[in-house]
Amino acid sequence: MSDLVASVEVAAPAGTTWLALTDWNQQGRWMLGTEVRVVSGNGRSVGSRIEAFTAVAGIGVKDQMEITSWEPPVRCTMRHLGSVVRGTGAFHVQAKGPQRSVFIWSEHLTPPFGILGRLGWPVVRPVFALGLRHSMRNFARFAESYVVGE
Repeated sequence: MSDLVASVEVAAPAGTTWLALTDWNQQGRWMLGTEVRVVSGNGRSVGSRIEAFTAVAGIGVKDQMEITSWEPPVRCTMRHLGSVVRGTGAFHVQAKGPQRSVFIWSEHLTPPFGILGRLGWPVVRPVFALGLRHSMRNFARFAESYVVGE
């Protein structure tokens, strides 16, 4: 298993940050190379399923997830169900006053492809982490100007 954690300060109230974060259909506006959609349930309850497709130069990976914990406006946890992306992930929002919050994204992943994946993870991890940090900065800008239903 491999753990990744990233956080970003957001100049928006925690409730706004939460709404922006869990607006699944809009995640492509801030998540690097990724399109996201709800495929089962309402996307706002345990058992709902979310699908993300991340691609670089036309080559991509589908990530199928199920919400395992839904605690608005604080925490959402997911289980990755795919053959390539496996493990758990969590989005956490912490209030830092009336107009500020912190978004924390954590992943506990099992590299695919057995021993080859475990050996290759130290090479892939820095690139993955770089993309994650880039997406987090994008998210902060997205959340700071977020309008519900846009």
